[in-house]
Amino acid sequence: MSQLIMVIDDEAGVRDLLGDALKLAGFETITASDAMIAQTLLRDTKPDLLIVDINMPMMDGFEFIERIRSNGDNTPALMLSARGDRADITRGLTLGADDYVTKPFGLEELVLRIKAILRRSQFSVETPTSLSCGPISLDSDSHQVRFHDDVVDLSPTEFRLLHVLLESKGRVLSKTYLLDEVWGITFESESTVVDTYISYLRKKLHRDGFEGIRTVRGVGFQLQAEKK
Repeated sequence: MSQLIMVIDDEAGVRDLLGDALKLAGFETITASDAMIAQTLLRDTKPDLLIVDINMPMMDGFEFIERIRSNGDNTPALMLSARGDRADITRGLTLGADDYVTKPFGLEELVLRIKAILRRSQFSVETPTSLSCGPISLDSDSHQVRFHDDVVDLSPTEFRLLHVLLESKGRVLSKTYLLDEVWGITFESESTVVDTYISYLRKKLHRDGFEGIRTVRGVGFQLQAEKK
């Protein structure tokens, strides 16, 4: 069964271009000319991925991603923008986007990025694994995380980040390594997106005296069973 991609862009030419390219790549598509229409479509449609333009009337792409994430919609999302400012890229990823592509873009590269996002979002099905560290346990097969017996609700990005930390528990992982492993993106300069998602995990997993996600200043992050 073909995967469904929703294209949200106020430019008809871009919607048509992406729709044709995605169909040639084997995807089904559905389009929306603005974020308000997209929100309505999401009530009855469950796409596998969203392509979201940033500069749209009424509600821009940033606000759209923020709204659907706050409502518990964790559909993978790729943002499009004519702006390539690092602050915009960091903002999009921090709000919950999985990738950020600047215009003009090559269709072949865009399709490759889409496939990479879809692979990352489905890795738990392909590699069923149980991992644990102290009171934290992660089951990739059921895509579930527990703190002792309590189920912890994580977004797909938070889940991937925790999975990488658990796989290498005890090791100090650099921000560059985490950006590549979790987001599949190589940054040319420092980004705060890793720090932001580490803080999200700490808010959900640091409890009952457990503080296992440690910052190693100037190096990166380490997951350990007990605070030292």
